[in-house]
Amino acid sequence: MSNDFEEKTHEVESKVKCKDCGALLKYHPGQMSLNCEYCGCHNEITEQIKPVQTAEIDFNEFLANASASAPTMAITVVKCGSCGASATLKPNVTADSCAFCGTALVVKSGTTSNIIAPKYLLPFSIEMKKGVELFKGWLKGLWFAPNDLKHAAQNDKLKGVYLPYWTYDTNTFSSYSGMRGDYYYVTETYTVNGKTQTRSVRKTRWTPTAGNVHDQFDDILILASNSLPDKYANELEPWDLHNLAGFDEQFLSGFIAEQYQIDVKGGFEKAKVRMDPVIRQTCRRDIGGDEQQILSLDVRYNDITFKHILLPIWLSAFKYKNKVYRFMINGRTGEVQGERPYSFWKIFFTVLVGVAVIAGLVYFVNEN
Repeated sequence: MSNDFEEKTHEVESKVKCKDCGALLKYHPGQMSLNCEYCGCHNEITEQIKPVQTAEIDFNEFLANASASAPTMAITVVKCGSCGASATLKPNVTADSCAFCGTALVVKSGTTSNIIAPKYLLPFSIEMKKGVELFKGWLKGLWFAPNDLKHAAQNDKLKGVYLPYWTYDTNTFSSYSGMRGDYYYVTETYTVNGKTQTRSVRKTRWTPTAGNVHDQFDDILILASNSLPDKYANELEPWDLHNLAGFDEQFLSGFIAEQYQIDVKGGFEKAKVRMDPVIRQTCRRDIGGDEQQILSLDVRYNDITFKHILLPIWLSAFKYKNKVYRFMINGRTGEVQGERPYSFWKIFFTVLVGVAVIAGLVYFVNEN
């Protein structure tokens, strides 16, 4: 059995203290140490920011042992009653807004739960100041946005969040049956205005076919959260996973870390969906011809492994006319994605002006 199953359960500290004066510390993106704002002491991060040789956990072995012997950690989280996100909060915070939907949170007491411990993470490299600049730039670039959107969006601050992800590796063996379509051309005769002419017409000859194909997948990335739409989370890719650092709770100091809501098994079902187009494309290449139809497909997933990682995003959730809009920044690359409202009246008057311009051009052409 892998050594990953032999790690002892440990608790993630909600705060990191200075080794000299005991003050609370906060991780600043890109730094190798936590600098104390009070005494100036440099508190070195035990897990340096450098790529590590990642180790995978056997998927089937993990399920067979029901995660009872898997490395776990105890975390104290607060659950949002509006969107259901479960995340840690900063030390000594008793009131805040949910990073995922903007709902006000009054923290009376958190709940403690055991989760599979993340093995690796990518620390933030984009600072909040840069994130705010990207946010403002995104707002300025929005076409047909309501005039009061900027005011509504600026009521909430940008929050640094570590999102939980699963990555999966697997080799697939796929058996398919289908049809191969090959083009051929025939000459047809037709009559136009009493004159006989000919033309070449393309047709397709279909032939039954079957075969087996192999595919290899590495680090299929699956968001283990329901708090953000996959559509936007996927658009934050690619991530520089080759730079993963070993997990150290010091990297989390001053940030929010969300608890995963999709377990290992559920994550692999989502991974299958992402792998399916690749497998089907391989089948089509194997079928050949000019067109292909896949009638049946049986896929076997072999040598499945996984790992649990945390990835950094800057997130802003703001409400506009009782609807939540979210803005996300890849905390490593600065890639920007977001949801936005549209102004009906701006679109209406733009269309109206466009119609008037076209009508004027038509009138001018006809008159001249």
